[in-house]
Amino acid sequence: MSKGIRFQQVGDRVEAYYLIKSATKGTASNGKPFLTLILSDQTGDIEAKLWGCSPDDEVTFISQAIVYLHGEVADYRGRMQMKISSIRPTSAMDQVKVADFVRSAPVSPSDMLEEINQYIFEMRNANIQRVTRHLLKKHQQAFLESPAATKNHHEFVSGLAYHVVCMLRVAKSLSELYPTLDTDLLYSGIILHDLGKVRELSGPIDTTYTLEGKLLGHISIMVTEIAEAAKELAIAGEEILMLQHLILSHHGKGEWGSPKVPVTREAEVLHIIDNIDAKMNMMDRALERVQPGEFSERIFAMDNRSFYKPSFHEPPLDY
Repeated sequence: MSKGIRFQQVGDRVEAYYLIKSATKGTASNGKPFLTLILSDQTGDIEAKLWGCSPDDEVTFISQAIVYLHGEVADYRGRMQMKISSIRPTSAMDQVKVADFVRSAPVSPSDMLEEINQYIFEMRNANIQRVTRHLLKKHQQAFLESPAATKNHHEFVSGLAYHVVCMLRVAKSLSELYPTLDTDLLYSGIILHDLGKVRELSGPIDTTYTLEGKLLGHISIMVTEIAEAAKELAIAGEEILMLQHLILSHHGKGEWGSPKVPVTREAEVLHIIDNIDAKMNMMDRALERVQPGEFSERIFAMDNRSFYKPSFHEPPLDY
């Protein structure tokens, strides 16, 4: 049985089933068509090229198709790539299904929802609490299934909820160190900051941007939803403006997609926590497949840097 994609090394020979996450047609320098396939299993993704593909191949090897292939893991410009020896579509005889190949958060959706609801329950500001609960309940199912992005960080089933839970835990620790932070506002901002992605993105498998996502984006979507929720709940007050500011500013800078820069403590801290959690997830994912003493693949979203996994081991504590 082949190792999962996350644990494969250059030179490994592979014989395994994979889900095609996406298939993109291209034309080689010799004028012949080829397919760029993103193959996935529950541990990760890897790119593969199907050279000289036929019209039948283009119809067969499409997004969400499951394939069986023989190949070898190769290095291509510092990134691992699957070199295909042979590939075939699967049938009912293979007894495999899409769910077998989809990565998901390490915590169950029900446990994450229970934890998030506890943060909402502990909010003392009734206006913030009601708006937060209303919007989470409205989008609950999609929120629990959605990835946090199409790529880069938390791009797996339930990734959005996991991103929120991790951010809430960081915020709770920071609020103990810095009691001037308004935790009701900060926790609500964390829960709502990316909730618009349930409308911006298409879903957990072969995630793409919806038309609404391309034209409006999750920030604009959620600012509008907060205003609509406040109107529906007959809530008026500065809290609504503060929440909207948290959403508008959470990317930090205009060049990073924020219509406004943070101008409150909670907005600045939300941006910092969001950045920490996204970057930790990217680094952890890149370094999971790296042996001690080696560098990871380059992470495009982190200035195209490679990260090093130290080879030393901490000695056991002597009690």
